[in-house]
Amino acid sequence: MRTAGGPTVCSGHPSPSLPHSTRSRPASTQSQLVWSRSRSSVCSKGSVKVFLKANQRKLLLLSPLRAADSSATQAASSVEVPNNNNNKTLVPDDGFSLSKVSFGVVGLGVGLSLLSYGFGAYFNVLPGSEWSAIMLTYGFPLAIIGMALKYAELKPVPCLTYSDAQSLSEKCATPILKQVKSDVTRFRYGDEQHLDEALKRIFQYGQGGGIPRRSAPVLEMIREEVTNDGKYSLVLVFEAKALQLSDFERRQAKFTSFFGPGVTAEVGKGEKDLYEVRLISNTDANASAS
Repeated sequence: MRTAGGPTVCSGHPSPSLPHSTRSRPASTQSQLVWSRSRSSVCSKGSVKVFLKANQRKLLLLSPLRAADSSATQAASSVEVPNNNNNKTLVPDDGFSLSKVSFGVVGLGVGLSLLSYGFGAYFNVLPGSEWSAIMLTYGFPLAIIGMALKYAELKPVPCLTYSDAQSLSEKCATPILKQVKSDVTRFRYGDEQHLDEALKRIFQYGQGGGIPRRSAPVLEMIREEVTNDGKYSLVLVFEAKALQLSDFERRQAKFTSFFGPGVTAEVGKGEKDLYEVRLISNTDANASAS
């Protein structure tokens, strides 16, 4: 029999409904679906093309901007920033000088060498037994003198010299400033510290208004530089753990009078326990050149 919603079967029961995808559709419906799918695909392709074209235009517009930015960045990175400290380069101190030689090391080395070879030759371990007596005779006092010089040796302090200050030092440095530089940059023997006599008079060790000797400042280094107004200055850098900046400021006039004439002293604070005494030459470079 025929039932509503399905074909007729022999058993008289309606057949199970078929899946939606397997049902037959009218030709008009299929054509509409095909047309709609093709249209959607065309629209989607067209939109993709429009989207790509729009993005291509954006990329074309952005690419020169990015290129300009990159070129500007490269140009900025390649441009050298003007350096105001072109004349502030350090001058290397590579020249040989006897002031840089430790006579204690030389005497001790030569004396020990003569003693060692003299003993070896005396016991026939080394050749030259006929010279062993002379080597022992001269080797022993040389070793003693070398040890004494090494014990009393005071090492030179480092000196930093800038190129602009080096050109002014010959013309503007006073004889006292030149002598101070020469004294503290060479080996000294018998002195407890550099500028010992000057510091004793300025800080008045053990006197009224002075400081104890154990609190005396120690010279660590010197610098040759040019001030902002173009004057030559010799900077003395001291280490003083027991002193304050006020202790140096109270004696600023004494620094000026001791290292004068023609010198003005300025006092400043450095790092940690370091204090700087700037000895500025009053000699004008233009006046001395003329």
